[in-house]
Amino acid sequence: MPKALAKILSQEDLSRLIEMAWEDRTPFEAIEATFGLSESQVIQLMRRELKRTSFELWRERVSGRVTKHVALRSKLVQRAYCPTQYKSK
Repeated sequence: MPKALAKILSQEDLSRLIEMAWEDRTPFEAIEATFGLSESQVIQLMRRELKRTSFELWRERVSGRVTKHVALRSKLVQRAYCPTQYKSK
């Protein structure tokens, strides 16, 4: 991911993107739809923004996780997140 793109994201958006990447049930496709970043760009961003050990834990956690990829999910799941997931301001 170009560093210029990271500068375009506000601190709030960057925080939300990282939060979405950590969430088990938020697929990479939802992140791409929201922020326009592909899975590989999210990985690059996480590598740059997280401490090394945190990044390694995250990669281990999401690698092969069925819920992080829409194509691997059950067809019964129709949404990317729980309706109560987002915090109100």
